[in-house]
Amino acid sequence: MPDLLLELRSEEIPARMQRKAAGDLKKLLTDGLVEAGLTYEAAREYWTPRRLALDIRGLTARSKDINEEIKGPSTKAPEQAVQGFLRKAGLASIADAHVHSDPKKGDFYVAHIARPGRPAEQIIAELVPGIIRNFPWPKSMRWGPASAKPGSLRWVRPLQSILCTFGPETEEPVVVDFEIDGIRSGNVTYGHRFHAPGAITVRRFDDYVAKLEAAKVVLDADRRKEIILADARNLAFASGLDLVEDEGLLEEVSGLVEWPVVLMGEFEQDFLTIPAEVIRLTIRANQKCFVTRPHSTGEDLSNRFILTANIEAKDGGKEIAHGNGKVVRARLSDALYFWKTDQGDLPDLDQLQASAQKFGLDLTKPLDQRMARLDHLGVTFHAKLGTQGERVERIKRLAEELAPVVASSISPLEGEMAGRPGGVASREAPASSAQNRKPRQDVPTPSVAFGDISPSRGEIPALARRAAVLAKADLTTEVVGEFPELQGAMGRKYALLQGEHPSVAAAIEEHYKPQGPSDNVPTDPVSIAVALADKLDTLVGFWAIDEKPTGSKDPYALRRAALGVTRILIENGIRLSLKSVANVASENIADHIRDPELDRQFEIAAELEQQLGGDSLTDLVIERDSAISNNTFERSGERQQQEINNLLSFFHDRLKVYLRDQGARHDLIDAVLAAGSRPISPLEGEMSAKPTEGGAVPPASHSVAPPSALPGISPSRGESGLSQNDDLLQIVRRVEALGSFLDTEDGRNLLAGTKRAANIVAAEEKKGTAIATSVEPALFRENAEKTLFAAVNQAERQAGEAIQNEDFSAAMLALSVLREPVDSFFEKVLVNDEDQAVRANRLALLARIRAATDRVADFSKIAG
Repeated sequence: MPDLLLELRSEEIPARMQRKAAGDLKKLLTDGLVEAGLTYEAAREYWTPRRLALDIRGLTARSKDINEEIKGPSTKAPEQAVQGFLRKAGLASIADAHVHSDPKKGDFYVAHIARPGRPAEQIIAELVPGIIRNFPWPKSMRWGPASAKPGSLRWVRPLQSILCTFGPETEEPVVVDFEIDGIRSGNVTYGHRFHAPGAITVRRFDDYVAKLEAAKVVLDADRRKEIILADARNLAFASGLDLVEDEGLLEEVSGLVEWPVVLMGEFEQDFLTIPAEVIRLTIRANQKCFVTRPHSTGEDLSNRFILTANIEAKDGGKEIAHGNGKVVRARLSDALYFWKTDQGDLPDLDQLQASAQKFGLDLTKPLDQRMARLDHLGVTFHAKLGTQGERVERIKRLAEELAPVVASSISPLEGEMAGRPGGVASREAPASSAQNRKPRQDVPTPSVAFGDISPSRGEIPALARRAAVLAKADLTTEVVGEFPELQGAMGRKYALLQGEHPSVAAAIEEHYKPQGPSDNVPTDPVSIAVALADKLDTLVGFWAIDEKPTGSKDPYALRRAALGVTRILIENGIRLSLKSVANVASENIADHIRDPELDRQFEIAAELEQQLGGDSLTDLVIERDSAISNNTFERSGERQQQEINNLLSFFHDRLKVYLRDQGARHDLIDAVLAAGSRPISPLEGEMSAKPTEGGAVPPASHSVAPPSALPGISPSRGESGLSQNDDLLQIVRRVEALGSFLDTEDGRNLLAGTKRAANIVAAEEKKGTAIATSVEPALFRENAEKTLFAAVNQAERQAGEAIQNEDFSAAMLALSVLREPVDSFFEKVLVNDEDQAVRANRLALLARIRAATDRVADFSKIAG
């Protein structure tokens, strides 16, 4: 079958656009061919800096003939319907239609349409010009004299030639002839701009690739990457070095050259005093070069770098390497200046005293100076959420509140390693679930090695406060101003240089983590406290001003922040009441929420006062001065709680995404969340679901204080409706326990029986059937009723105690005793007895089954 070769050659295409553009070309052309009635066996796209190419194999030579019938209206239909049918069928008059008869519907019109197939060359010649004219470049341009005309061709860079051949391997291919803006298709391409600029005549893809290779053009981008990477490794190894690999840079460099030639340059050893990250970014961003390091030296770099040229120079590339070295030296000189400047004193220290006093800063330390300047300059975080200084103050308060909770969960005590699942399980998880839990194989290395420098629990709040104060200080440094991607990393280095505690320095960098699903979460308790405070302040703030993610739009990365909180809590085994923390964050942020429109109105009023003078605007001026001093949105307590409940639902959505990625069943997650949204906060002498006849209440001595509660802000019973689901780690453990239980035969059978009971009760409730408010044993007529009643009492008592102790596996085990009594009940007892009192009593017993299982999960949400 024939093959199609298409090449669009232009001036250099930006590297970042090449891969997507080649993919777009393939999709647009193959979709168009299929829509026109052609089929193909395979298609692959290629690209270089100066060309996009497409190889389509096994393309049919002609589209099929089409014969179809289009059914029309009745012959008695009004004229308007007939005319619509003619337009749809493409007929000139109704005389061109046929009349068919149907015994039931009578006579109606039918159009017999015959469309003969067309040669593939004709279809391609019509399709390609339209694709070129409407190609979805992110940015495009016009050029030459034709650019002055309306509708002139636009392309990412000036389009120079089009190659388009079509034909089978056994015959001479033909040129698919078409023209667009004076550029006519042909069978000619051109090689390397410098090594082989002459014309090359090609027939089909195989000789196209071979002739380009001979003309110093490697067509396959992946092969160019392999050449660059292999040569760079070998060149570094020959000099006793290791290549610092960078996949993103490799992709970009492969899009800058058609004939890659790898060379090595160098710079002075003195520049190695600059942090490795800064050197790497300087060379990467400005010269698109790779850095190297000595064998087995960790993060230290060497003074050699790898560059990729696009030509084979006569001198072996010495001048190219020398020229790149000169530019690299100039760039590193700037970086060295930035690095030294950031470690010196600021010139305006006398103006920073107020900010220093506010945050307890030591102005003899460079990083403290930068934090004072950040506050003094009033750098805006968001127009409605105040300045960066105000935000740091909020993060500081919240981190200090969170620190004791984090410390109690993961700070090392008596041989436990902080943040490790083993320690958490041995301290909090029930024995049954701890034994069954598989050890994690992917636990990240601690962000700060625990040992002599590990902070004690008493130190963590103070360290978290200090880390939060300095967390954003590096935003005003020279290095971060030049390389914003180094925020956090540079703050850590500057903190260590001025003698900060290693946990404080680590938190400055790690409070931004995790920045994606594959990024590690912080494990140092100080880092965790600051990271949680930073993300929760952001989420609560943007919810307060109603700037939530919508659809695919999330300009403030709030989904990433919520998923970050979720991962930090779960992967570090931290119990935390999100609703309680959100309440604290909401109170902190209340005084900082501003209305820019109100500010503007008062500015206008001030201008009017200045222009008009006198006392005509006295009242307005008084109102302005009062409002400007405290320009905040008025938020009622009810609205604040709605915002927090909405935010909690957002966390649940992120948790579902996280758990599904871990392989959890979505219906189990929904079942646990639905059960947790019901009030179940136990009080003295009362069981949380419904009062039971058996008095199933755990003794007060067994009561356990919520480990997730922050000091003084644990949720009351009145708040507990949604807050039962605000402990994400607890939800995860409940889902795990539920999944394990349902994998057993008892679990599956109990699920079926419970759903049957729930369905019967729900159906009778819908009918308005009377259901007793409590179960009366005196009305039992069958032994199965008595057995089930006793089993429900036992299950409620034992499950309640297990839930109180947060042993969800034990709660599931307690519920499993219901399996046989439920099965026996449905086999031997008729629920809808003729006696209304007996029926109401039996329905109440079924309602008790539903209430007992709902303590752990809403079984009606579970599939199966």
